[in-house]
Amino acid sequence: MKKIVYFDMDGTIADLYGVNGWLEAINAEDATPYKVAEPLPAIALAREFEEKGYEIGVITWLAKGATKAYNKAVRKAKKDWIAKNLPQATEIHIVKYGTPKYKVAKDKNGILIDDEEPNRKAWKGIAINPNK
Repeated sequence: MKKIVYFDMDGTIADLYGVNGWLEAINAEDATPYKVAEPLPAIALAREFEEKGYEIGVITWLAKGATKAYNKAVRKAKKDWIAKNLPQATEIHIVKYGTPKYKVAKDKNGILIDDEEPNRKAWKGIAINPNK
């Protein structure tokens, strides 16, 4: 099996928190911040890992406490963002907020790049903070 490096989206490869009014929009169930977030520098790591023979995956959460309709809108926005900014991703999981990421990864010993420390600590393989 080919090794996989998984990327979190929000705050790792997508600058969701840099979108003006992101929290208010999410609370109003407006998916726009997920659509317009700019790529963060960590997205360049995907190219580096790919050159070393890794497959690229994304494991990202939906919004906390969202309705089914909003989850559907966020899922579409995230899929579109990945297609535009990280088209080489071959494994994509957009899951309920709080889902342990190792539970959905095909490669349980893969690498996770995630800005959230609890996600890195729970990961079974190597976990990297993109901000270090």
